Formats: sequence, structure tokens, C-alpha cells
Amino acid sequence: MIEHLQQFAAGFPGWLQWVAIMLIAAIPFVESHFGAAIGVLIGMPPALAVLAAVLGNAASMLAFVVIADAARRRARRDAAPDAPSRRPRLRRLFERFGIPGVALLGHPTQLSAATMVAFGAPRARVVVWELVSIVLWAVLMATLLALGMNVLAH
Repeated sequence: MIEHLQQFAAGFPGWLQWVAIMLIAAIPFVESHFGAAIGVLIGMPPALAVLAAVLGNAASMLAFVVIADAARRRARRDAAPDAPSRRPRLRRLFERFGIPGVALLGHPTQLSAATMVAFGAPRARVVVWELVSIVLWAVLMATLLALGMNVLAH
């Protein structure tokens, strides 16, 4: 799959490859870390690859958060007052690790963010911690890949 995404991005003209990386990074499970890596692999400067991947992943995550928040509000309005949670295991993990832990370790970010908002976590805190996670993972992957490529080139 990564090879297909790499071919997709490489097929764009050089000055538009950042758009391809944004689109790729918006895909759940690919996200900013693989988006940035693909950008570096096709020859983009690491900083540009990271920026494009972060923007694409962040836009996708924000859409998931807004949709999950609206669904939660609608469900709360329609639910019985004593309705039990249908996802007790996920709730225990959320309560154990909190927003920062789930944001930094829970991937895909779109689904972890939507789940936290559905559990009632403050939308703004979820977005901030998910953005931190998106940036950290993209920078980490791009840096490791760029360093690895430099080592292999020498």
C-alpha cells in the first residue's frame, strides 16, 4: 500500500506534490507519520513533507471530531438517562491514560479523537493534544527517514 501511495504522490508535478501528501496524510492509519515519510521518500524537503502531512492529517482529524461531537450531542439528547456505555473497555483505557496518553499513543488520530469526544472529553483539549501528536509523529518519522537515507547514501 505504501508503494502505491508513493507512486500516487510521485505522479504529481513537483510543485504540487505537497497536495498529494496532504491527501495521503488525511487517510486514517496512514496519517502524518507515513505521509511525511512518503514525502521524504519522493524527494520533498523534510520540512515541507512534515508540514503537508500535518495539515492533511489535522484537517481529517478535525472533521472526525466535529462529526463525533455532533453525534454525541444528538445521542445524549435521545438516550435514556441510565443507558450503559456500549464500549466499557475503550472507556477504561480512556480513563486510565487520559486525553494526552490516548492522543500520543492512539492511532489513527481520527478515530481516537472521535472516540474521546464521544466519551465526553472537551473538544478543544482533544484537538490540541491530537495536533501535538500529529506534529510529533510526523517530525519523528521524517527525521528518522531522512537520517536513514543519509546513512545509506554514504
